[in-house]
Amino acid sequence: MGYAAPSSALHGKRILLGVTGSIAAYKSAVLARELQRRGAIVRVIMTPGAIEFIAPLTLSTLTDHPVYSDFTENKDSGEWTNHVDLGLWGDVFLVAPATANTLSAFVQGSCDNFLQAVHLSSRCPVCVAPAMDLDMFAHQATQSNLATLANRGVGIIEPDSGLLASGLEGKGRMLEPAAIADWLEIWFYERAPLKGKRVLLTAGPTQEPIDSVRFIGNHSSGKMGFALARALVQQGAEVHLISGPVQLNDPAGVASIRRVQTAEEMMIAARENFHTYDIAIATAAVADARPKQRSFTKLHRNELPEVIALEPTPDILAHWGEQKKAHQTVIGFALETDDGVASAMSKLKRKNLDFIVLNSTADRGAGFGTDTNQITIFDPNGKAHKFELKSKTEVAQDIVQHLLNYLTL
Repeated sequence: MGYAAPSSALHGKRILLGVTGSIAAYKSAVLARELQRRGAIVRVIMTPGAIEFIAPLTLSTLTDHPVYSDFTENKDSGEWTNHVDLGLWGDVFLVAPATANTLSAFVQGSCDNFLQAVHLSSRCPVCVAPAMDLDMFAHQATQSNLATLANRGVGIIEPDSGLLASGLEGKGRMLEPAAIADWLEIWFYERAPLKGKRVLLTAGPTQEPIDSVRFIGNHSSGKMGFALARALVQQGAEVHLISGPVQLNDPAGVASIRRVQTAEEMMIAARENFHTYDIAIATAAVADARPKQRSFTKLHRNELPEVIALEPTPDILAHWGEQKKAHQTVIGFALETDDGVASAMSKLKRKNLDFIVLNSTADRGAGFGTDTNQITIFDPNGKAHKFELKSKTEVAQDIVQHLLNYLTL
């Protein structure tokens, strides 16, 4: 079951949604749907109390995944549910609604149900959206528990004021699902590792005209570069994309996109205000040569030259390497038809790069036009980081993670 809103800071985030025994549990179905609409991947854990308010089948249907609520998946066989794996899976453990009892259990480190066991196993951040009657919420014990959790780094999504299930009116009502999703987007954005970083990224092919309808080019689809743009946006970067001619929708969330055709046009865009960028990444498959002469009208068959004299196109990556300052990181790509290691290492050193990403058309499923890729990343010291064949979305995430590791060295 897919939902599309990739401009969201939640896009691609793995959210473990905990549902506890509150009347507000009915809102969890809407919340799960809203999180997915914004591009998140949602898995649900329910307490026994929550099942009395909303059926697991509802949440399972909405998330297209089984709901977890017990330590055993199959009581007849004794197969157990791995709470440790769930605790490692999520980017955040969001408990909404979170009852007073659950908040207290989190403070005490209790493990009386499956949800509490996952909480103790989680290595990801935890956020809670309290839901209870106004006197329960205002009680000193609840406020003390919330303060303790906040001091431990738990995100507290403050409840709203309004009409409560008891008939009273006041603070304690769980925030509405859209507002929780908004809160979570801001929460992720504020913690994004590339927040404040400006990235210049080239993608796609260039086309070097022979006449008004023919050109020298290559088979680059731009898919790798566009996937990388999305992965960088998800990590908080301000991405400025320069794209050659591609048949792709603009990656959502990029700060700007500039369309070009030729290597010369790409060079003009790539050197413009280069010093203002923190990171520059050249995924574009720039044509290495262009016709020395071109016709601005279509050449007919009998007018075509027997020989087309060529001249080199501008070397964008070399220009970046020459111009980069100490605070800037420049990353190159190398596409080869053999294993390409020697060529990639030469390019890394000649062009003064911080690291280079190598892929080869000799690897099945890698290269131009595919939805998958297989890469090896080389550091300046020659160390190789080899990855298996993956989707280009996953490859982009691997590259961004390598970049994050490089920047924290």
